[in-house]
Amino acid sequence: MRSRIFLDIFEIFIILIFLLPIRLFVFEPFFVKGSSMEPNYYSFDYLLVDKLTYRFISPQRGDVIVFHPPFDNKIYYIKRIIGLPGEKVVIKDSKIFIYNSEHPEGFELKEDYLKNHYTNGNKEIILGQDEYFVLGDNREVSSDSRSWGPVKRERIIGKAIFHFSFYKFFSKLKQFIF
Repeated sequence: MRSRIFLDIFEIFIILIFLLPIRLFVFEPFFVKGSSMEPNYYSFDYLLVDKLTYRFISPQRGDVIVFHPPFDNKIYYIKRIIGLPGEKVVIKDSKIFIYNSEHPEGFELKEDYLKNHYTNGNKEIILGQDEYFVLGDNREVSSDSRSWGPVKRERIIGKAIFHFSFYKFFSKLKQFIF
């Protein structure tokens, strides 16, 4: 009996030695809160965030990231990267234009992941060398870089690499039941 308790404690200790570093440094689970990323991510959707990749490569346009907003270190936001460091981002007439060294004349950002949403507001911003311009997919209700400015690289937690949507799952399940 005593040796069984010791083995159980030893197993838990070994599991913690391997899993705790993975949880702290590699992957972190998150739940989406709010409607700012609809229709792609709904409230209570489950995300697994990769915290390791951005230590080796820079975030890219279109990546969905989890980060601390510029005004609060205790909360997390999920948004999509639109503008990269050193770029000029212009929002005008519900269109987004990106100006950078590859496209000094600018190009209109095509966002196939958006359906029936428009980007309200007029904004022009030049990003610093460690700044990213982020927007929610539900542009009409999203609090994002249009209102509180760019996100510094150091505030990015990681990239969403796995997504499970309870809303979409139950919507499809409802089709089969009813």
